[in-house]
Amino acid sequence: MIALIRRDLALAVRAGGGFGLGLAFALIVVVLVPFGVGPETGVLARIAPGILWVAALLACLLTLDRMFALDREDGSLDLLATAPVPLEGVAAAKALAHWLTTGLPLTLISPVLGILLSLPPAGQPWLVVSLAVGTPALSAIGAFGAALTVGMKRGGLLLSLLVLPFYVPTLIFGAEVAGRGAAGLTLATPLALGGGITLACLGLMPFAAAAALRVNLR
Repeated sequence: MIALIRRDLALAVRAGGGFGLGLAFALIVVVLVPFGVGPETGVLARIAPGILWVAALLACLLTLDRMFALDREDGSLDLLATAPVPLEGVAAAKALAHWLTTGLPLTLISPVLGILLSLPPAGQPWLVVSLAVGTPALSAIGAFGAALTVGMKRGGLLLSLLVLPFYVPTLIFGAEVAGRGAAGLTLATPLALGGGITLACLGLMPFAAAAALRVNLR
């Protein structure tokens, strides 16, 4: 599994489909929002948590279709299916590699993006916490969606339609944590719910993705 994670990280860096794409997309969204809603600091501060979370969600969505597709194209997926590592482990390793190349960089750069949207200083650490807690669920759900559509030509649109409804709870609770943190309100409930969703996704989605892969590899 470690070798598989290293391979995916190397491919993401070499192909430019991980680090640069997600960060560039999130930065573009953050830069364009003030042009659309106006430069008023109060308005930007109020909508910043939701905008930043939507940007992170869409950035994670950009590279999902490549999670298994490249392995299917070069025949590596068939070899992985017969490897000693079970498909559940392969799916988990793919989701982890996706988070390391997309979710983690977005989490680390989020304070800078928050400053660009006038997010109050009190909300900066909670934005980082909410992304750190929530983005692993996005990658885990994305692995399931990518496994479902791995055998389809031009399945990127279908993949987006499949996973977006599952992303909504994480989006709601993640933005609520950052918003409440910025306002100085209690945030134990949305943080606990968001963490529970992530734990459930990490526990269940690798098995669901493995089952989808077995169906597609028949």
